[in-house]
Amino acid sequence: MFKCWVCDYRGKNIYRLVKRYGDFTDCREWSNFDRKVNISEFEKILFQLEEKEEEITLDLPDGFLPLSTKEIAFSSMPARKYLKDRSVSNADILKWKIGYCVSGIFKDRIIIPSFNAEGKVNFFIARNYINDWRKYMNPRVAKNKIIFNELYVDFSKEVVITEGVFDAINAGENSIPLMGSTLSENSKLFWEIVKNDTSVFIALDRDAEKKSLSMIEKLLKYDVEVFKIDTDGYQDVAEMPRSEFQKRKKEAEFMSMEKYMIYRTMIA
Repeated sequence: MFKCWVCDYRGKNIYRLVKRYGDFTDCREWSNFDRKVNISEFEKILFQLEEKEEEITLDLPDGFLPLSTKEIAFSSMPARKYLKDRSVSNADILKWKIGYCVSGIFKDRIIIPSFNAEGKVNFFIARNYINDWRKYMNPRVAKNKIIFNELYVDFSKEVVITEGVFDAINAGENSIPLMGSTLSENSKLFWEIVKNDTSVFIALDRDAEKKSLSMIEKLLKYDVEVFKIDTDGYQDVAEMPRSEFQKRKKEAEFMSMEKYMIYRTMIA
């Protein structure tokens, strides 16, 4: 076990300390020193991997056109304006493979696809960019069965969990949108975090404080290292300037069970 009496950073796994403050060589040397025994059967029992569920795969909607093309089509201008107004850059469009639809049931919607670990589409966000009562129209897929853009997530590094996909775009590298404000213990994302002992930064909207604490409690039960990012003053992470978000991430509060109880008491 370790604890810093100044910042209260603590844990039960020394490797976390080495991984957080050391480099690749330090991590490799610690692994050689630690020499933990890898019991594959234990992983099968703990993470219920005896029967691997079939991966969910989808087709992109009819009428989908990518926005990361050299030639700018006139039909793409409303979609591009919407993204620009939301501070989504051309680099973001390329990285997140963002497109739009010019026909079909998803017409006049921004399409942000999600890819599983094998690079196949397993979900997509369809956000309306004109005046329509229905902002989002997403495929009927159980969200707890997928990890949004799993292909690009490195669970050996810290991850940022946000509510929506535009929040995740703004949060930067290794950010995962929940497409909601809850993280179920039976979700694929939850067990991937536990299995990899991934450090988690939670950045939900300010009005989802109780849901943030519920998520923190679940992760702490499995001894996951959790940090809480302050989102006060903004409606959501997507509204926050990126430099401000990175600043707040550096200042994120390390959550122990004691701090969780204090927060719980404050909002009770």
